[in-house]
Amino acid sequence: MAAADAAAAALGLYPGMPLAQAQAEVPGLTIHAAEPEADAGALRRLAAWCLRYTPLVAPDAPDGVWLDVTGCAHLHGGETRLLRDLVARCEAQGLAARAAIADTPGAAHAVARHDPLCRKAGEGRVKVVPIGTTGPALAPLPIAALRLPPDTLESLRLLGFERVEQLAAVPRAPLTRRFGPLVANRLDQALGTVFEPIVPLVPPDLPQARLTFVEPLLTAEAFATTNATLVRTICAALEKTGQGARRLDLVFHRVDGSVQSLRIGTARPSRDARHLARLLDEKLERIDPGLGIEAMHLIAVLIDRLPHAQTEALLPGTEETGTDVSTLVDRLENRLGSRRVWRAAPVESDVPERSVRHVPAVAPPRRTAWPVDLPRPVRLLDPPQPVDAMALLPDQPPVAFTWRRVRHRVRRADGPERIAGEWWKRAGEMRSVRDYFRVEDEAGQRFWLFRRGDGDDPVTGDLRWFLHGFF
Repeated sequence: MAAADAAAAALGLYPGMPLAQAQAEVPGLTIHAAEPEADAGALRRLAAWCLRYTPLVAPDAPDGVWLDVTGCAHLHGGETRLLRDLVARCEAQGLAARAAIADTPGAAHAVARHDPLCRKAGEGRVKVVPIGTTGPALAPLPIAALRLPPDTLESLRLLGFERVEQLAAVPRAPLTRRFGPLVANRLDQALGTVFEPIVPLVPPDLPQARLTFVEPLLTAEAFATTNATLVRTICAALEKTGQGARRLDLVFHRVDGSVQSLRIGTARPSRDARHLARLLDEKLERIDPGLGIEAMHLIAVLIDRLPHAQTEALLPGTEETGTDVSTLVDRLENRLGSRRVWRAAPVESDVPERSVRHVPAVAPPRRTAWPVDLPRPVRLLDPPQPVDAMALLPDQPPVAFTWRRVRHRVRRADGPERIAGEWWKRAGEMRSVRDYFRVEDEAGQRFWLFRRGDGDDPVTGDLRWFLHGFF
């Protein structure tokens, strides 16, 4: 048997088991012919799909994928959120997935496949091993986590080795004499004392350019010069096909066999060589050349249609009607992260905290317009914060309120503006009511307060006061 699904595994079947034995133990067993070449092709396509997370991706036959997310995790909200997004997307496509991040490829492989947390359902299918804790994380795992051949594992078990910590306590020389260099090498790779390179996958249909050097490069100035050449080559290829780059990966191959990378993204398709090269140059300081860079490889991993546009000279007396801010947005996003650069867009909702959402900074305008007849604060608190207020019921504004131990006496007030719950969206808001007041204190500060409930029916709210925003 080449593989067994979850139902077969629950019946005691396992990969490598003789097919005749499996059919004898489970009458009526469903059998499908193995297709190793098709499986390898599917794994390569899955690895290429993972390029959305990092430029350094490689298939790990027969059923795994390596991702080197160094310097990329913050673009996806951190390492844990990256893993959860990856696993969720795989499961949405019908693929059972587990994922782990660790200091070394061997440790990540071991934790993802053998750690009890990663074998649980739900969010437990991901785990991030903190930096510097690789040894303790590997110690309780079975020796099968070290990617050793079945006959070697069986020999080790006969000698009493069950866990990685037991094997790590044995001097390397006896292990090498008895089992050859593989056992000690796998153990050292997992612990990080021996470097294990990952050869990144590059789909052949992506626009790319590569330069190899006779003498290794060591300086940022040399990197910038080579980068400009690579970007011009990519942009020329994109211009021929009427396309523009949305994401570029610059891969540095070091003399010692390791690989480092940079990734930039653009808000709109672009083939402006000067602009793209500048975005990459701003990140060159992150590259550690070590003993030198022997090759640089630029890949346009995400492209989009960018047709040629006819430019027109401005006639006398005419002026440009718009300003393209996409160049500025690109620089901000690549420096701060795409999640920190956004603009607010209106949403059709009467509930204030649902009436606005974050959209990409250069997203096209939405059909929903901002309300012009309803004054709203420029800053909302999420969630609204409770305050202690003194007011006459049912429709009078507060005379004073205390927020964060500071008492504010109200000098002017306007309201109430009644906002009811959206019962068609949430069943719990069937009869909820908020009465909002715009108030100004003696210092001239203006606040947006609301009382929960209409003061008549207790079902509408408990009459507590909250601060929701500032004008």
